[in-house]
Amino acid sequence: MIFLKTNLKKGSDVMSKKNENINEEVKNAEETAEDIKDTETKGETSKETEETKEATADDKIAELEASVADWKDKYQRLMAEFENARKRTAKEATQRYDMGAMGVLEKLLPVIDNFERGLEAVSEDEKDSAFVKGIEQIYKQFTAVMEDLGVTPMDAQGKEFDANLHNAVMHVEDDDLGENIVAEELQKGYMYKENVLRHSMVKVAN
Repeated sequence: MIFLKTNLKKGSDVMSKKNENINEEVKNAEETAEDIKDTETKGETSKETEETKEATADDKIAELEASVADWKDKYQRLMAEFENARKRTAKEATQRYDMGAMGVLEKLLPVIDNFERGLEAVSEDEKDSAFVKGIEQIYKQFTAVMEDLGVTPMDAQGKEFDANLHNAVMHVEDDDLGENIVAEELQKGYMYKENVLRHSMVKVAN
């Protein structure tokens, strides 16, 4: 009887021990499952965070590219405006210079006229004199300087009358000339570059 009780007690202890082991294994399995679940959840959260970071970075890059394109456009517009302003300023400065130069050069034209009248009035006997030769040299030097400055004489005689270049003061009938042709240049006209410095005073035929 004592032996039976002893065996029953031992059997009960063994069963109890097995139950404890089973419970421990179940507990460990549950904890492992929880750990796996937590890991998966953290992985999904980490993936979502990475995707969010990538989306944010893409947005920032797109924003920076748009800003760079905007500043580039503004820079190109500013440079174009600056270049136009520079050209306009240079053109205006040239125009002011030409207007000032024309005012001075026009006042020198009567000096050329007087040189030419004086040389035309020299007699045949005086043409070879040292004085006349000196006057001719001064006249040639003066006209050369004027040409270097952009002043050139018009050649109006025999050409069609042009009110933009010529100033008609007389009218004649001449069968040898066509209609509206300059018969004679009474006073030489001059150009300064592409501008009329002084109109030619002319006699127009027919």
